[in-house]
Amino acid sequence: MKRHIPNVFTSFNLFSGCIATVMAFQGEYTWVVVWVVIAAFFDFCDGFSARLLKAYSPMGKELDSLADMVSFGVAPSMIVFHFLSANVIRISQNPVITEYLPYIAFLLAVFSALRLAKFNIDTRQSESFIGLNTPANAMFWISFCYGLVHEAPMITPVLVYTVLAAILVFSSLMVSEIPMFSLKVKHIKFKGNEYRYFLVIFMVGLVAYIGILGIAGGILLYIALSIITSRNQSA
Repeated sequence: MKRHIPNVFTSFNLFSGCIATVMAFQGEYTWVVVWVVIAAFFDFCDGFSARLLKAYSPMGKELDSLADMVSFGVAPSMIVFHFLSANVIRISQNPVITEYLPYIAFLLAVFSALRLAKFNIDTRQSESFIGLNTPANAMFWISFCYGLVHEAPMITPVLVYTVLAAILVFSSLMVSEIPMFSLKVKHIKFKGNEYRYFLVIFMVGLVAYIGILGIAGGILLYIALSIITSRNQSA
């Protein structure tokens, strides 16, 4: 019975991702954030329970990737697509551009799939990540789009261009060879977890100060700290 517990959590992750996708279709940015965060919680629970119960299985590995593809690939892509569909007119009146440019958002889904497939066959990523993991990518996009819609004074052409450029950057990061530390902790001691504790404290403080957009700021810090850590280790 216990071997099925991680798969139950994974199924809840998938269910939450499906709801987040529907919310994105409807332009409910707040609910997209809520349901992707819930999906991330279940994603953590499935991995934690699998390690705790030693309930690993090939089926569980495949199911986890499929769930992550929906929750952290399709759902964030949909909210970016919705944002661009509503705001691309700020950079062009050309009907071809306004009709088709928003579809660039689905590069995030494509590269999420490539990232997940690569992770499943890459034996180097047992303790840390190589390239940006899909939950972190998803957290950036749901909080960034939420912040632009609900917390930015106004959406300018510069912001729309920033989103378009960020799609290309984050898509590349997911399949890059940049080492990125995992947030999984083996112990609660400060030594060895300095970057993790700093990141958590910074993100909590930023969210408290500027709201949900602070999550996106925390993800940017996570990427920066990972690059710094990898350079220090290779030096």
